[in-house]
Amino acid sequence: MSEDLYTKICRILEKKQLSISGISRELKAEGFDEHRLILTGYLRALRDMHKLNEVEIPPSKVYLCVEGSEILDNDLYSLIAKHLHTLDPDARFPVAVCILSSIFERPVFKEELKMMGINDSHIRKYGRSLVIVKETTGKDTRDLRRSITRISIPDSDPAYETDPDSVTDEVIALANSVFIALTKDMSDLSGLVPKTKQVTLI
Repeated sequence: MSEDLYTKICRILEKKQLSISGISRELKAEGFDEHRLILTGYLRALRDMHKLNEVEIPPSKVYLCVEGSEILDNDLYSLIAKHLHTLDPDARFPVAVCILSSIFERPVFKEELKMMGINDSHIRKYGRSLVIVKETTGKDTRDLRRSITRISIPDSDPAYETDPDSVTDEVIALANSVFIALTKDMSDLSGLVPKTKQVTLI
């Protein structure tokens, strides 16, 4: 799933609301032919990231754009979410925390994880490799939450960071692979990367 697909979905839903089947038909007409289960997961991730609204109209659910939302091609959370989607589900939560806490140099709030498609079940099941760094009612966490002004963090949100004693080499390697992918996404590599890959050097 690419940013182009996200942009296309937003344009399709700009002036109407559609079911998954309706979105799928519109995408096929535009040349995007994704399996229904993959599209369903992608739409639900966009819902969890508050980029789409999901409304239940029996017997189906319809999706519509969040009012006033903007399409940001370089939105960091979206870019990370795109690459996390390629990882094994078991690794996404610890890798996401490892990446964001390294970039922001602070603990990561649950709301930020949701914006990257990390759901409650991932946190409950795989959170043992991480620690809640502060009590949510503690002054330090309140001050940290208030310092974040570009997104809204719920007052009840816990904050997470990796435990240096339990983070594995595999998580670090996966986080590094995502960092490399992010660098490529956010850089103009034209004229630096060959169009054809040379297998052997003579």
